[in-house]
Formats: sequence, C-alpha cells, structure tokens
Amino acid sequence: MNKNDETLKTAADRGFFERNKGLIVLILLAVGVWAVFKILTPSNFGTPRMLTSYLQTAIIYAVGGCGLYFICVMGLWDFSIGANIVLSSVLACQFAQKFGYAGLILVPLISGTIMGLCNGLVYIRFHIPSMIVTVGLSLIYESLSVILAGGVEQQLGENLRAFGTYPANLILAACAFIFAALIIHSTKIGTYTYAIGSNELVAKNMGVDVNKYKVVAFVLCGFLVGVMSILTISYGTSMTSASSMESMSRNFPPLMGTFFGLAFRKYGKPITAIVVGEFIISLLFNGFLAMGADATINNVVTGSVLLLIVALTTKPVKGIVVK
Repeated sequence: MNKNDETLKTAADRGFFERNKGLIVLILLAVGVWAVFKILTPSNFGTPRMLTSYLQTAIIYAVGGCGLYFICVMGLWDFSIGANIVLSSVLACQFAQKFGYAGLILVPLISGTIMGLCNGLVYIRFHIPSMIVTVGLSLIYESLSVILAGGVEQQLGENLRAFGTYPANLILAACAFIFAALIIHSTKIGTYTYAIGSNELVAKNMGVDVNKYKVVAFVLCGFLVGVMSILTISYGTSMTSASSMESMSRNFPPLMGTFFGLAFRKYGKPITAIVVGEFIISLLFNGFLAMGADATINNVVTGSVLLLIVALTTKPVKGIVVK
C-alpha cells in the first residue's frame, strides 16, 4: 500500500468515525452504565434476559420520545401526552373488546392523532404558549378518560396482548421509528420543522407556512403517542383513568429520550439517539432498583438526569420566550 492509499484509508476511517460519532458515544455510555451496575450488583442486574426486559420498556418510551421530538425541535412543548396515553388506552380496551385487534390498533392511532390536532389548533388559534395550552387540554383529556371509564379499571383481554411481548412489540416500535426517521430526513415536513426550530422568522420570510407545520408537528406527535398507547396497554394490560393531572408523570420518561435526540441531532441520527437514550435511562433505573434503592432515589436520579440533559442541550438566547 503506497502513501496515497494510506492517506485515503485514514480519511475514510475518519469519515466513518465522524458520521457515527454520536452513535459510538451513546453505545459506549450504555456499555459504561451497564458495566458499573454489573460490577456493583452482578447477580441481579444486566443478564441477557434482563436486558431484553429493559429494552422492552425503553422502546415504549422511545416511540413517544420520537413524537415529542417534532414538537421540541421547534422550541414547543406538549405536556398532554400522559393524558393522551391514558385516554387512548382506555378507548383501546373498550373498542378491543368489540372489534379485537382492529379496535386495539386503529382507535388509539385515531384518538392520539385527534388530540394532537386539537393541541395544534388551540395553540395556533389562541396564541397561548404551548406549555399552558397542553397542560390545560390534558385536564380535559383526563376528564374524558374518567367519564368513559366510569371509575372502573380497564382491562385488555388476554387474547389481545401480542404487542406486549416480543416480537410484535419490537416490530410495531421499529415501524414507528422508521416512520419518524423518514419524515425527518426525507420530507419537506422535516426540512421545515428544522428551519422553524432554527429561526422561525427567517423560515416565515422564506415562505414557510409556520402555523401549518406547527400543527403538523402536533399531529405527528399525537399519532406516535397513539402508537405508544398500543404498546403501553399491551405491556401493562390495564389502565386506570386519571384526574387532577395524575397523568403528568407519564410525560417525563419519553421527554428524556427526546432530549437525547436533541443533544445528538448534530450527528444526523436523532431517532437512534432517542432509542439508545431511553435504553440508557432504563439501565439507570433498573440498576438502582437492583441495588435496593427505593422509588424516591429513582425519582432523584431521573430528575437529575433530566436536568443534566436539559443543561447540555439548551442554549439560552437573549430575548427568546417560551413558545
């Protein structure tokens, strides 16, 4: 091999590393977290069977995280996804009893999309910050879940739980990830979403219908939250209606995955970052659980990780207000 060939090979290797730098960092981080807890609790953490269980919950949150990504990359927020999951899951149980898998699949997708559309339209129509809009609407969605459930816990039939286990759950989640990646990388929706997130005024001056694509982002978020609802009710097998913002805690696990996507989007693989990021969060949660830590410690760790990710991904700009 002559000197020119060696130079070309070195450049190719460097190009491969640069293209996959974000993924490599995430994988190394996941392996590092696994190794630490495996050393601390070798007997009850990180076996192959346990890792598949961790992944099972991680992909559920990752689907919702992909939906939130369309919102957060524009600088918007959606704090109604927890209520969306509760209401969509209640509806899924009820319609699955009558229509089987057709009801289980179609109804959450439709209801999730409709709620996403409502979020977008109310936000655009009344010019209220998205955080306030979605918190207010979440109370309405929760109330609807209480009315529809009638105070009774909704159960999914044993013959309708295929999406709660492998391989059906992995296939459905993979379809959602591919769908989100295609929208982001291969359509003008993704292009305009990034443009609006980078500089809304410039995007508007370039002729982008900003309001339209904000609504589209909320609709895509709602649709993917509908997919998450299918996985959630299939895995958990039951759902209780929520009230007084009890569903709010369901917002944060997907949101943490979204922040991983935002942090690593410069490497061009935000969806992959969301999935691996959720797996890392799952490793942390189960690692502390294996050490005997109670829910309080887990909440502290979850909150600390969330704050750290926000600190690393947020770049404050003077004069910018919450949208």
